[in-house]
Amino acid sequence: MIRLVIFLILLPFVTAAEPCETAEHKGSTYVICTADLSRHRIDLHLTGPDGSPLYTFAAMEAAGGAALFAMNAGMYHRDRAPVGLYIEDGHQSAPLVTRAGPGNFGMLPNGLLCIEGARARVIESRAYAADPPDCTHATQSGPMLVIDGDLHPRFIPDSPYTAVRNGVGATPDGERVHFVISEGPVPFHDLATLFRDRLGVRDALYLDGRVSKLHAPVMGRSDRGLPMGPIVAVRPR
Repeated sequence: MIRLVIFLILLPFVTAAEPCETAEHKGSTYVICTADLSRHRIDLHLTGPDGSPLYTFAAMEAAGGAALFAMNAGMYHRDRAPVGLYIEDGHQSAPLVTRAGPGNFGMLPNGLLCIEGARARVIESRAYAADPPDCTHATQSGPMLVIDGDLHPRFIPDSPYTAVRNGVGATPDGERVHFVISEGPVPFHDLATLFRDRLGVRDALYLDGRVSKLHAPVMGRSDRGLPMGPIVAVRPR
């Protein structure tokens, strides 16, 4: 009886799924980290208590606590200020950008990740502008990878333009959020089809391809390199 009780107490911890796993798709390897918003919370981080950019995962954890995993969370200017909309703990510090422009961010349609309590969604930027939801955290980037089940119209299969890329997508019910990073250079098309065809995501957003980084202690990984702007972290509720 005593052994049975001990087993039942330990069972949830033994069988709990790890938040990050590797997967193969179209000949490339990816890491997929999933936040279950019934058990996890998603926070955005940009600056520390002194107002200076955090730059690194280590500084992010020193300011906000240990994370199950974290990623770079959108494009930024040289001073690390976000290029588009940025909301952290209900405070908006950068405005929405809906115009076309140079680079990946301006390759419309672009979009944003919006956290609404225990739900999350990826929203196309002009749809957000027409009816803004109450996001406690939000970060804008671009281009959209998947828009209502369709791939971005400018993506080309077998494109020669490749990079280490990362993105984010939420399940249609808003209860699970998948953060994905490639282990090597991939085209936009492959990353987008992973979200749509493997993960069942109808809306997904590109985060970056030059500074794509993952912090995943469960995998013994915390990428270094160029200093980051916005960082997204997932922690237990």
